[in-house]
Amino acid sequence: MKQNGPPAEVSHGDNAAGGVTGDCDMAAVLRALGHPARLEIIRALASKGRCFCGEIVEMLPLVQSTVSQHLKVLKDAGLIVGTIDGPRSCYCLNTQKLKHASTLIAALTESCQAVAPKEDNKELA
Repeated sequence: MKQNGPPAEVSHGDNAAGGVTGDCDMAAVLRALGHPARLEIIRALASKGRCFCGEIVEMLPLVQSTVSQHLKVLKDAGLIVGTIDGPRSCYCLNTQKLKHASTLIAALTESCQAVAPKEDNKELA
């Protein structure tokens, strides 16, 4: 049976990062970052500050329509912001959203480390 969201009776404990809302935010961000091309777009925007769609297309071995779809996924997740400048779209990072995502991921990592048996941590190190 396919579900559209988390089950109604999910316990998130004392999730200081935001409970169900935080988990949904984190899942959306991780889905958006789940493709190498989108990671490369994020890195390009981080290094350049802002880029027009055509500049991003030139950086990647992908056609314009594919790059545009990746940009849409990143924009829908709130990781980038796009503005129309005449016939061109210009994109930049939403640093506030990236910082929030980093906080959520750090909270998840900390909660996992807090409950993991010490023997398991040694094996993974």
